[in-house]
Amino acid sequence: MKWTKFTLTTTTAAVDLVSSLFDEIGIEGIEIEDHVPLTEAETKGMFIDILPDMGPDDGVAKVSFYLEDLSELDRIMREIQEGLDELSRFVDLGERTITSSETEDKDWINNWKQYFKPFTVDDILIKPTWEQVPKEHRDKLLIQIDPGTAFGTGQHETTQLCIRQLKKYVHHGSRILDVGTGSGILGITALKLGAGHVFGTDLDENAVAAVGENLESNQIGEGSFQVVQGNIIDDEEIQAMAGTECCDIAVANILAPVIIMLQKEIPLHLKKGGLFIASGIINTKEEAVREALEANQELEIVETTYQGEWVCVTARKV
Repeated sequence: MKWTKFTLTTTTAAVDLVSSLFDEIGIEGIEIEDHVPLTEAETKGMFIDILPDMGPDDGVAKVSFYLEDLSELDRIMREIQEGLDELSRFVDLGERTITSSETEDKDWINNWKQYFKPFTVDDILIKPTWEQVPKEHRDKLLIQIDPGTAFGTGQHETTQLCIRQLKKYVHHGSRILDVGTGSGILGITALKLGAGHVFGTDLDENAVAAVGENLESNQIGEGSFQVVQGNIIDDEEIQAMAGTECCDIAVANILAPVIIMLQKEIPLHLKKGGLFIASGIINTKEEAVREALEANQELEIVETTYQGEWVCVTARKV
């Protein structure tokens, strides 16, 4: 099955109005491409790795939609042009050109799996559940991951930085707080390394199911890893569930602005001497994160590690 993609080149100022226009016409689902940086409110709700180099905001936006049935194309295009004529009275529409291209009907949710292959982080083998263990890695500690629709394959540099720190600091029976747990890869790694219990939080409801499935794939009982949906930064119920001064290690592979907010909350859950392993930090944000941690009288930075353009900062509760 083939779809036809239609792309309107317009301005970032017009995106919201154009989106509403498309919705009124009956177009279901659009794709927006621009160089507008995420707001603080948007990044607060995203516990994911994001490459920051999007290029300068040039004010140009592309709004795309897909059609399988072209029988009403003339009507749709006519209504789009009429609607754009009306919008042009209120906002700069920029180039206002519409291009089309043909695309295959793909399984977008599963298509990425062809790129997820077994790989190692030192003596740990991480592989998708659908791949076999390579013969040369049969002696390594095995972690099997199927992210589903939750973030976290372990391939990103920031995740690998966290895994190395967990390997260094987890001891038998460690209690772990995993903020932005995603697929559960960091919590599962901690359990495989000997941790006794993991409490994970994530804003994405898909994380709860993903963690459950990955625990089963790694033959780990669900009782050792509790995961809840919500934001530990401002949700008092989740803060209470995480416990007070009971965790040996808190790990967060998220975004620098979120880490800066999170560093105020984490010490409440750490034992004295407990560690906060924080990554997801692009090198251009390292100084801001360090300044926030150094200003927190309850934390002291003990180690900073690097991989590529990414940074991991480990701090201890004093």
